[in-house]
Amino acid sequence: MEGALLPLLFLQAIKNNYFTLNYFKPRYFLEITKYGISFELMAQIRFTMKPRLLTSIALLAALIPVMSFMHASSKKKLMNDSHDNKRSLARSENPYYIIVDKSDYELKVYDEEGWYATYPIVFGSKDLSDKMREGDKRTPNGSFKVILKKIHPKWGPELLLDYPNDESVQKFNERKAKGILPKNAKIGNGIAIHATRPQEEWTIDNFYNWTDGCVSVKYTEMKDLFSYIPVGTSVTIQP
Repeated sequence: MEGALLPLLFLQAIKNNYFTLNYFKPRYFLEITKYGISFELMAQIRFTMKPRLLTSIALLAALIPVMSFMHASSKKKLMNDSHDNKRSLARSENPYYIIVDKSDYELKVYDEEGWYATYPIVFGSKDLSDKMREGDKRTPNGSFKVILKKIHPKWGPELLLDYPNDESVQKFNERKAKGILPKNAKIGNGIAIHATRPQEEWTIDNFYNWTDGCVSVKYTEMKDLFSYIPVGTSVTIQP
């Protein structure tokens, strides 16, 4: 950057007549002596620098170290900003988490700044208590994670949860041990958050529980949810 200032200063100096360049017509000398013929061509160029140009050069010489320091500082700041942005992106790779409120029939999405979006939902059974076993069509309570995003052949976008996880298995085994569940009961699997069929969004408007225990969102709204919720997102399902 400093080097680019030199030609600019030179052009400005010419424009403002800070120096003069004079060329004098050459003079010829021819001398014949007893030793021979001597020929000499003399030309003169005079370069006159005005005081203002000297001042400008002095100022430039003083500014170059300062500008070099500012350029280095600016470059360092840009590098630091880049690192800060990368750290910020790393922190914000997945800012979302989901809370499913069964009693309110609502799925709420939160990010780092708080509430982000709410979607009306339905389930598989009018009984909104915790899932006990395979086939009861209840939706499990607890803390889960999205482990897979896929497009279901019937109802499209789907977020598969990690049910049964360790918490679910522990509760299931305790209920079996207490005799609440028969010994041949199975825990079940395949719990997901998924869309309605495209033509059946009315089930959400009418609170019609139709799934086998999954959480169902309107088809159009599930496409939106599916677009930004990544694998690994935390999901809390509460009564």
